Amino acid sequence: MPLGKRANMEADAESAHSKQMKVDADQTWDTETEEEAMDETYQISDVYLDTINRSNLDFDFEQQCSVSLSTTNIYACLVCGKYYQGRGPKTHAYFHSINDDHHVFINLQSRQAYILPDNCQINSKSLNDIKQVISPQYSKQAIASLDSREKQAFDLQGKPYLPGFVGLNRIKSNSFMNVVIQLIAHVEPLRNMLLSSGESTGEQPDVLLSKLSLLVRKIWHAQKFKAHVSPHELVQEVVSLSKKRFRLDQEGDPYELLIWLLNTLHIHLGGTRKRNSSIVYQAFQGEMLKKDSKTDRKMPFLALSLELPPKPLFTNTSLDDPDDRAEIPQVSLMTLLQRYGSAQPEHTSMLQLTKLPCYIICHIKRFNKNEFAVEKNPTVVNFPVRNLPFGQLLPQDTREMHGRDTTYDLVINICHVGEQLPQSTPDTAQPDVTAETTGSGESPFMVYIRNEANGKWFMLHDLQVKPIMPQMLFLSDSYIQVWKRND
Repeated sequence: MPLGKRANMEADAESAHSKQMKVDADQTWDTETEEEAMDETYQISDVYLDTINRSNLDFDFEQQCSVSLSTTNIYACLVCGKYYQGRGPKTHAYFHSINDDHHVFINLQSRQAYILPDNCQINSKSLNDIKQVISPQYSKQAIASLDSREKQAFDLQGKPYLPGFVGLNRIKSNSFMNVVIQLIAHVEPLRNMLLSSGESTGEQPDVLLSKLSLLVRKIWHAQKFKAHVSPHELVQEVVSLSKKRFRLDQEGDPYELLIWLLNTLHIHLGGTRKRNSSIVYQAFQGEMLKKDSKTDRKMPFLALSLELPPKPLFTNTSLDDPDDRAEIPQVSLMTLLQRYGSAQPEHTSMLQLTKLPCYIICHIKRFNKNEFAVEKNPTVVNFPVRNLPFGQLLPQDTREMHGRDTTYDLVINICHVGEQLPQSTPDTAQPDVTAETTGSGESPFMVYIRNEANGKWFMLHDLQVKPIMPQMLFLSDSYIQVWKRND
């Protein structure tokens, strides 16, 4: 082989070898660069996660951008707790991440976290507690064990609380709403239905049901950042849906709100006029027979209204003086219930209970409206806490269907505090039935609830929650009672 040709072949081989080495080196550099970049991303993500301040987070208020006031595609900054819209370039969340150096955001609907402005998705188990606070989820086993669990929980400040027995913020004059919310959250069939409706079904959710379900799930959540809950979103929905029949600027009647809410939930759950067509009717609907001189007609009912004896004309009813308290007339609950019993005297029209529901709502009518004002009847109602014999009110032929001795236990007692004063507003022609009258800005309604796990009673007065003795139930003026059947 000529010398020049051999030299050219050796040069080509050396050139090819050098090119292959360069390609291998380039591939090795690319692989190392990707690994280093991935490690750097994880390190940056870890650094940003350390900036999260859980004490600033509050997910109870309306999901609304703090800049544009929009309610779509809202993200919460996990550093300062403020709400912003969007996460792409030229969005308020994007500018907030640059201007304030806050980089961790979470979508309030999908509960997916991102790092901005890099728009990097975060998949870290350290954020699971925040996702649970935004929208708590419950398994069937967890729901079934709620009434047997007595374990205390602790918030971020180490304050102990019992899940299910937490205070509700008083936004303005909404104590009548707070006691009704607590009632709904502690009636077992309704509570279990609302707790299990946390998972998204893909369909357009009912707004009232979704907000009530979210609030009840937060009340029973055992890993809250704060030992109280704000009903802000549900209150706004109730005001809007009722067309301002129930408002925030004045106290309303909790009985009217309760009946309206139960009927509205029944309709939104697809209920009809048929018996047991919704969980509301399954829990509360009973049946009575209305007898008059012409016909006998069966009527369903959700609550029993009880008439108090007339208020004495010349009696000092100051609740501050024990001597004056002794002058207030007293009556037993069974005496009031005889209005619906079989032993009532013959009248032109009478009501007779024929079917008893699982839960009986008793409404004690304390407020009488005349031409000038609304007066409160301070009559003391005496009642047993356990084994009230509602079965004795049934006619003899229907007692066997319910059992020989049908008794009920008291589980919820809503009371009115203070004396009623007349008050009217320019927007309403009639005076406010339950205007706030305690004189010092104190809420006029409180609720006593029995813990099914141990039988102990708790008093819930807006944010105030404390255990009480059962004897304390008789020191306040009962207004709404819920009785549970002993099966």
